[in-house]
Amino acid sequence: MTNLSRKFPLTRLRRTRSKAGLRAMLAEVSLKKEDLIQPVFIKEGLKGLEPIDSMPGINRFGLDVINKEVKEIVDVGIKSIAVFPVINEEKKDSAGLEAVNENNLISMAIQQIKKEFPELIVIADVALDPYTNHGHDGVLDESGEVDNDASLLVLKQQALILAKAGTDVIAPSDMMDGRIGVIRESLEEAGFKNTAICAYSAKYSSKFYGPFKDAVESAKFFGNKTKDSYQMAINNIDEALHEVSMDINEGADIVMVKPGMPYLDVLKAVKDAFGMPTFVYQVSGEYSMMMAAIEKGWLSEEVIFESLIAFKRAGADCILTYAAKDIASRL
Repeated sequence: MTNLSRKFPLTRLRRTRSKAGLRAMLAEVSLKKEDLIQPVFIKEGLKGLEPIDSMPGINRFGLDVINKEVKEIVDVGIKSIAVFPVINEEKKDSAGLEAVNENNLISMAIQQIKKEFPELIVIADVALDPYTNHGHDGVLDESGEVDNDASLLVLKQQALILAKAGTDVIAPSDMMDGRIGVIRESLEEAGFKNTAICAYSAKYSSKFYGPFKDAVESAKFFGNKTKDSYQMAINNIDEALHEVSMDINEGADIVMVKPGMPYLDVLKAVKDAFGMPTFVYQVSGEYSMMMAAIEKGWLSEEVIFESLIAFKRAGADCILTYAAKDIASRL
């Protein structure tokens, strides 16, 4: 038997990388239009649209033009939007009571959108920060701290109003303890048994949210305060798994990790541990820093697509990203 002396590798991984077709065929994960959710900001009293300075390419829309924008989103193949209200300042108060007004801006917007686009999946946040004059996600007690249980009473009313308006997926982002159970029970009792809940389960007290506060015009109210007493500490991952477990047990249909890129380890741990439908939010700061670098010519615009692939690789089923419309138009 001849003993051959090899001067070449038998295994050449570059063989399967040599052609674009092979690379596509053998891709371990892929990004589809159906994976993308476009956040949309709707501003009360606005005619037309206005740019958000800290979020290049993103606008606030008035009710008069929001359906035109939604049509463009639908036409590129996106199946879902997440809506966020920007209400008039004079309607903000310490208790966020405009959130439980059945004729508030977001309810009217959802009804208007669903009338023209009944198959579009509309996701709406449950939280009070767009409605409070202090910028917190709940109501405050006498000492100025967010009162968990008092907030739950308002949040469950807000969830019911959003469901009545036609919301497909209620998305509590407030991080109050027990809110998923309270909201699920309220929806069931009111006959909204098919209204899904996407829990912002692992929502970190992150500094990546800055441009979003500008977008919903809450930054001026919030100032230098923090949400550390109810959003998660950035150091923790075991706590995230505990939060997700609690939300699932209370009736969440979908769980979410927010922010995205700095928390890919959390996203993977959540998906591996629970196997639940898992969303991730590529938040405003992530989007804006990439867009700023792209505008400066420091990075290629392909970095956004690469970041979305990272979410899929880590286990995300769907991604909320401000780049959804643009990316979907290229897929």
